[in-house]
Amino acid sequence: MSEDKAIRTGTHVITGNDAMVEGAIAAGCRFFAGYPITPQNEVPEMFSVRLPEVGGNFIQMEDEIGSIAAVVGASLAGAKAMTSTSGPGFSLMQEYISQAAQSEIPLVVGNVQRTGPGSGIVSVPHHGDVMQARYGGNGDYEIIAVAPASAQESFDLTVEAFNLAEKWRTPVIILSDAMLGHCREKVVIQSAEEFKKNIIERKIGPRKGFKPFTYEENGELIVPPPLQLGTHAFPFWLPSVSHNEFGIPILDTVPKGSFKMVKRLCDKIIKNEEKITMTESYYLDDADVAVIAYGLPARTGLRAVREAREQGIKAGLLRLKTIWPFAQTAIEKVAESVKSIVVPEINMGQLFIEIDRVAAKKGVSAHLVIQISKLHEPHEILSKIKEVA
Repeated sequence: MSEDKAIRTGTHVITGNDAMVEGAIAAGCRFFAGYPITPQNEVPEMFSVRLPEVGGNFIQMEDEIGSIAAVVGASLAGAKAMTSTSGPGFSLMQEYISQAAQSEIPLVVGNVQRTGPGSGIVSVPHHGDVMQARYGGNGDYEIIAVAPASAQESFDLTVEAFNLAEKWRTPVIILSDAMLGHCREKVVIQSAEEFKKNIIERKIGPRKGFKPFTYEENGELIVPPPLQLGTHAFPFWLPSVSHNEFGIPILDTVPKGSFKMVKRLCDKIIKNEEKITMTESYYLDDADVAVIAYGLPARTGLRAVREAREQGIKAGLLRLKTIWPFAQTAIEKVAESVKSIVVPEINMGQLFIEIDRVAAKKGVSAHLVIQISKLHEPHEILSKIKEVA
């Protein structure tokens, strides 16, 4: 199969897990290392078939720690690289996620979430890893996490995950779940020519005056192209300890040097929140009640909003396609125009903590609708809308 055929154009009926694989390969992923764990097993299985067809490499590692370590190495060697996992496996990957964030190494992790804690139940959905995606590793850093709500978005947002990883030089997490991963839906893939216009390719830094890590210039943060082993852009060594923008360890300048590095890592994501975050709005122009949701609950949330409208209740929906960085600006705007906010989550309220904080500042009450190990029914969300309306 030629490189052009890596983009399987046309209309397909495939699962969310398979759509994630096709999105990754279309985005230029040519290396995958992983380890079996339900409910994401179809992801490495499909990669093992598809990557050899496009000149890529698939490897089953001995565990999840080895998997993400291999992905870090592949990215440093110049490949767009990815791994996938679920539940306990995602926990095991946190050490290398924080290391990749510190060394500004672009990579993608697909997390097809299942219920927990611990081993939980392997075949049912749960959004229990939302906070872990943001705070799972040691130290202070920022990453990006996206939340698809359909098989189509499992393709589209995987493509976007690779673009975001390259642009901001950070790990990007795809927060899918067991239901979405196994849901079979229509996925439409545009022509290869049009598709490639939106792909951020891997670049190598310039030979002259290249600073290998994010730096500040005239008050603005500059994120340079990713490092690549064996090129002029690679520093003399890649530090695993805190370092300055040239890759020199700051051991003799602690704590000042450490503060500057950590601040750069966080600021490059937080200060670009509005450039990174993706949201969709429905019926919010005149809404009194706003449902704020991500992933599959956004679909039942939209159904509940439409039913509320039919019953004369002015409800609307803000859908978060990006979970991290937190879409503070978009949520503040909603909180300024509504009287109440309803948040359905398939967990005990992990993102609700952040939404409630923003709502409280605007004098708006936020209300959580909890489900565990299953997707909300529309009537459950509608019931809460009626209660707060």
